[in-house]
Amino acid sequence: MQTASKKVINGWAMYDWANSAYSLIITSAIFPAYYTAIAPAQVHMFGRVFDRSALASYAISFSFLLIACISPILSSIADYKGNKKAFMQFFTYVGSAACCSMFFFTKDNISFGIIASVVASIGYCGSIVFYNAYLPEIAAEEDQDRISAKGFTMGYIGSVLLMIVCLAAIMMNDKMNLGWGAYPARLSFLAVGIWWAGFAQITFNRLPPSKIPEQHAEYNLFTNGFHELKKVWFELKHHPNLSKFLRGFFFYNMGVQTVMYLATYFASDELKMESSQLIITVLIIQIVAILGATLFSKLSDKTNNIFTLCTLICIWILICYFASIVTTISQFYMIAFCVGMVMGGIQSMSRSTYSKLLPDTKDTASFFSFYDVCDKMGTVIGTLSFGYVSEFLGGMRNSVLALMVFFIIGLVLLLFVKMKRNTSIA
Repeated sequence: MQTASKKVINGWAMYDWANSAYSLIITSAIFPAYYTAIAPAQVHMFGRVFDRSALASYAISFSFLLIACISPILSSIADYKGNKKAFMQFFTYVGSAACCSMFFFTKDNISFGIIASVVASIGYCGSIVFYNAYLPEIAAEEDQDRISAKGFTMGYIGSVLLMIVCLAAIMMNDKMNLGWGAYPARLSFLAVGIWWAGFAQITFNRLPPSKIPEQHAEYNLFTNGFHELKKVWFELKHHPNLSKFLRGFFFYNMGVQTVMYLATYFASDELKMESSQLIITVLIIQIVAILGATLFSKLSDKTNNIFTLCTLICIWILICYFASIVTTISQFYMIAFCVGMVMGGIQSMSRSTYSKLLPDTKDTASFFSFYDVCDKMGTVIGTLSFGYVSEFLGGMRNSVLALMVFFIIGLVLLLFVKMKRNTSIA
């Protein structure tokens, strides 16, 4: 196939620009800092007392578990009805609306804030299923690394721009004693929702209708997705490289996603970093990630995807070790710099590597749904493990060490993958 026009490619990448504001401001920066600042150390919710950071971890786990359960249904409908874009739109609007509602999140309604964050996470994750499934439909194999990296780069740039505006408002309020209280942070949540839904319109206007397979659903549309996952599971026996990659991805992604979602909580609880310092740390990560995504894409061009991914994982292992012994804020800034270098690279390379290893099929949403289920279930296990170790076994430093195990297992499994195109599905 030929890669789609520049207009279509830029439109696809623009969705990273739109939704990455959520992953930066809500997931990684302002929301965690705001939550940590207003929530008590022990939070009463659902008839149980939770450790503050552990509750955040469990909330993330629940949202990912829910989306992992429903994404097969969604991908089934999208594959057979050819309406990937419609589902992208639905989840985009659900997620952006939830972000806007966080404006009403205060210390008096902690439960509301947690629930709104879960709904926003579901919207974000749900839209990504269909966004990723578009990549092999619009890009030739030889262009997928470059286009995937372009998407992540656009995402980092867009999210950083909005982050700078939000950070400026927060710091101006703090330094000039304007008396705005928590309003700058809450307005940031509102801005994310508007930014996400607004810029997504460019994507929705430019993406072509998704491809419709010739065959029809063999089962009820609401159950066919699970049968499609079962079909993909059995197809993996005939595509060993794809199977080996998914096993490795499942484990190393546990560590990556857990760091992405919980690093801010670690810095707050273990190093007692202030909100402004936390936000600056995340900003450093995002800026450096722009360079990292491009750098490792070029490394892949010179070597191959698997070598690049293994290099990235080795760096992640070192990051986890040094994070477990970090004692000063300046040391944490150095670690944040390293995280930024490898975060964009490993996300981009994972997506494009999987796309390259796919067999020739029009049912891309089914295969990407399987990929997404692996992604989400890995995140569930990773964040649950992190929260459990932190709450019951003695602090977040032990949790960080536990993440090393996930990376090491992923690295070993990935060493057996060969970058060779699979044959077509019968």
